[in-house]
Amino acid sequence: MSAGTPEGGAEVRVRPVLGIPEIGDGDPLGTLIAERAEELVDGDVVVISQKVVSKAEGRTRRLSSVIPSAEASKLARILGKEPNLVQLILEESAEVVRAERGVLIVETRHGLVCANAGIDSSNVGDTESVLLLPEDPDTSARRLRTEIGGSTGAKIGVVIADSFGRAWRIGQAEVAIGCAGLMPIDDWRGREDATGRELMATQIAIADEAAAAADLVRDKAAAVPAVVVGGLGRWVTEEDGPGAAAIRRPREDDLFR
Repeated sequence: MSAGTPEGGAEVRVRPVLGIPEIGDGDPLGTLIAERAEELVDGDVVVISQKVVSKAEGRTRRLSSVIPSAEASKLARILGKEPNLVQLILEESAEVVRAERGVLIVETRHGLVCANAGIDSSNVGDTESVLLLPEDPDTSARRLRTEIGGSTGAKIGVVIADSFGRAWRIGQAEVAIGCAGLMPIDDWRGREDATGRELMATQIAIADEAAAAADLVRDKAAAVPAVVVGGLGRWVTEEDGPGAAAIRRPREDDLFR
């Protein structure tokens, strides 16, 4: 996929990384991606599925090993969910934000507000098991950046992406839950628009936009866990940077709570 921008802009190129084998606990994910990503160059951003990162980090849990608490059992009855799964969700959460209509929205220990604490049962390979989010997605992104960049010699950014629902919108979109070597937010406040008016609120979510662009060349049934987004060099940084944590809206500014 290739998309041009108006004169004076830049071109963005998105290509899948093919041939990555099924990943298990302890597998060298960064090395495997580096070996199959064709000719990475400075300024490329490698977007990696959260699911494959979680698999490599051993974040798989068997539901049968979970003992539900009284709170989890009560919520499970209300929501029509499996008590063991609800218990895992609570263990991965700092706060239950909303529990109704069969939906459990929580704030995870990472500070992400999402359904079911990001716990996923699709493409796990075992119907009795689920995948949890990485312990620290920004730390995972920094490690993968070192592994991939060290193998290829290129100055790259890394984004770990997951599918989130969005307030006011139907459907899911990929967002960055972890990133390294990429400016997560391009703050345009104080700059001028094309007519000279000062911008008061514009902050471009670069890491989220890279995650969403990458998903356009992936088929969720085709096992393509990594994508290279080229043309983002102006936002790729020498340092790892603040990570995707910088994108999370502070609680005091959250109008939904």
